[in-house]
Amino acid sequence: MSIDKFSPFETKITIPNGVIAQLDGSLLTIKGPLGKCSKDFSKIPIRIFKTDNQLIIQSYKRKKRDYAIFNTVQSHIKNMIKGVTKGYTYRLKIVYAHFPVSVKVKGKEVYIENFYGERSPRIAKIVGDCQVFVEGDDIVVKGVSKEDVGQTAANIELATKVKRKDQRVFLDGIYIYAKE
Repeated sequence: MSIDKFSPFETKITIPNGVIAQLDGSLLTIKGPLGKCSKDFSKIPIRIFKTDNQLIIQSYKRKKRDYAIFNTVQSHIKNMIKGVTKGYTYRLKIVYAHFPVSVKVKGKEVYIENFYGERSPRIAKIVGDCQVFVEGDDIVVKGVSKEDVGQTAANIELATKVKRKDQRVFLDGIYIYAKE
């Protein structure tokens, strides 16, 4: 396969059965059995076209930076397709030594109570359409968008970050231990 010196980078992503992709300008919406996921590519210098069962991605230029952006967009679209077919699940473990920590989900927030014996709860935001479940000492975050699930899990983990203490000694907190 030879590439013309002035031709842009181009790739084709096949849309699997049971998945519907809609392209409205630069807004790509992908619907599948688990839900829908949409992303706006208007700020990124690429072109996206849709044929019957394929998405065609083209880059404007042939520079190293443009190739990196091109591959990033390709990965985003593949993650969206995987999210609406299989979904993403992050598992977090609640770890404590003296004060038993209780975690509650209220609306779009996760309340972490009695962390280090504190009277006021620590609050972490739930991003997007993620679902958060508490199962004993585990917290399960599920969703179709990899970015939303990862950010929600990171928000929960960062809410229990202890400052000015040695993390090797003071192990209390909530930590991500599995990504599925």
